Amino acid sequence: MPEPARLLELDDLHVRRGETVILDRISWTIRRGENWVIMGPNGGGKTTLLRVLAGYLSPTDGEMTLLGARFGATDWRDVRQKLGIVSSALHASIPPAEPALETVISGRYAQLDFWGEATAADARAARRHLAQLDADHLADRPWLYLSQGERQRVLIARSLMAKPSLLVLDEPCAGLDPVARAQFLKRIDKLGTQARRPGLVLVTHHVEEITPAFSHVILIGHGRVIAAGPRASVLRDDHLSTAFGARVRLRSARGQQFLQVED
Repeated sequence: MPEPARLLELDDLHVRRGETVILDRISWTIRRGENWVIMGPNGGGKTTLLRVLAGYLSPTDGEMTLLGARFGATDWRDVRQKLGIVSSALHASIPPAEPALETVISGRYAQLDFWGEATAADARAARRHLAQLDADHLADRPWLYLSQGERQRVLIARSLMAKPSLLVLDEPCAGLDPVARAQFLKRIDKLGTQARRPGLVLVTHHVEEITPAFSHVILIGHGRVIAAGPRASVLRDDHLSTAFGARVRLRSARGQQFLQVED
């Protein structure tokens, strides 16, 4: 079945729990070939939106179509297999002694603490995905002895084993020092420009983590969309100030953008 031209369509998506509105009428479309950033402050609704996409939280109202499947009319466990989500929440579930190669292979079988028998084809594919992320030298290293950045690269390679159509990176730079973050972002940018790749979605609240490979931004604050579209039209002082609830200015230095908080 061919991949749909629209990887994701949210139409008036609403999430309410009791009297609290968590997501307020979110509409958003991701088309094939686009790489998106979900950006906004802590508590703005980014994590809730991811839980809805993964099917772990049901919307109160509105419609969602992901990879051609409509929520409520499809077994979302099948859809989830085509959606890669890389989150540091997985770190605690990886056995400390498990070699990185086995961790990557486990992604093909959607199984943590891999106990199956890997095929030679599995191992070749796992090494290929590690190499995509400049991490092939980590294949035999146990999880316990991987750095934070190395673990994130291994988990991305693990997600690629399932050949996802959409790959979500949930704040992948959390816990990285400045050098490790810069190196990691270069690898993500490289992945985002390859010909045969999934659509990428980067979740962050740091504008400096948005590399050139990301073409579009959805800016969320207080559970609603402040702006969404091509990055140049979204990353503006007025939109960013509304989202973060403070006067901020977008600055550039040495080819990198950052936010400056005004007094």
